[in-house]
Parts: sequence; C-alpha cells; structure tokens
Amino acid sequence: MNEVKIIAELSHNIKVFKSLLDDLPQEIFLWKQNPEKWCLLEIVCHLYDEEREDFRARVRNILDNPEMPLNSIDPVGWVTERNYIQRNYEEVLIKFLQERKLSIDWLNGLINPKWDNIHNHPKFGELSAKMILANWLAHDYLHFRQIIKLKYDYLHAVSGENLSYAGDW
Repeated sequence: MNEVKIIAELSHNIKVFKSLLDDLPQEIFLWKQNPEKWCLLEIVCHLYDEEREDFRARVRNILDNPEMPLNSIDPVGWVTERNYIQRNYEEVLIKFLQERKLSIDWLNGLINPKWDNIHNHPKFGELSAKMILANWLAHDYLHFRQIIKLKYDYLHAVSGENLSYAGDW
C-alpha cells in the first residue's frame, strides 16, 4: 500500500472512529471488564495523545530531521499520569477527531516528502517515515478491534445472554 492510500485510509478512519465512539452513554464509555483493562474513555484519551505526540510528531521528525532524537512517549504511563479516567469523554473524542483532521491536512499538504528517511532508534532500530505512517494505520486497526471487543464484552456482561449464536469471536 502506498503512502497516498495509507493517508486516504487514515482520513476515512475519522468516520469509523466517530461511528464506533460517538453518542455513547457514560455507562458504556466508563465500563471495564476488569480494573487492568482500559475503558473507552481511556482508549479515546490514548488515541488523542498518540495522534499528536507519537505518530504525527514522529513522522514529521523523520521527514524533516531524521538524525534528531524522537520525542519521548509513555502511552501506558499516560493513562494514570494524565488521569485519563477523569477526562470528559465527549470533549476528548471531539479533540481526537479534530487532531486527526489536522494530521490529514498536514499529510496531504506535504510536498515531495522523503518517506524513505531513516531514524535509528535505540530500541526499534531503523524507522523510516513510511514505516511509521503504515504503523499509524495499523494502530487504528488495532484500536478498532479493541473497541469492538470491549463493546461485545459489555453486551455480554449487561445482557447476561449467551452470545454464541452470533458466532465465534
């Protein structure tokens, strides 16, 4: 898949995230199957921070100045450090979707980007701008799966029904 198609898919995913996450009652977006798992509010906060501080920032870094160190991130630590559970769900969802639109506008505005630029990361080795772009899309897909599974588990928990008739998860 080339960069243009990846960017188009990232853009399309705005609608997918909105469809999966918009207009949910608090009982759903705060529900956790167990305390170690993230609720939808925490997932949305994570997506918002990753959009700004991880993927867009790192693609920009590698495109513009690949020899410079990448900004430090701590997605798992941010959940408690940034007190995700106390955030306003609707506000964070709107902010995330706005940030994704800014990302798409920025990506579409790039002129002759150097997708093959390489950053040598101490943990992950060689990271190209294109590789980070592809992982940005993969990150969306992983969270679609996570969100849908959480909604499935919520349905099972609150309905008390056997869901095996629907098929195997």
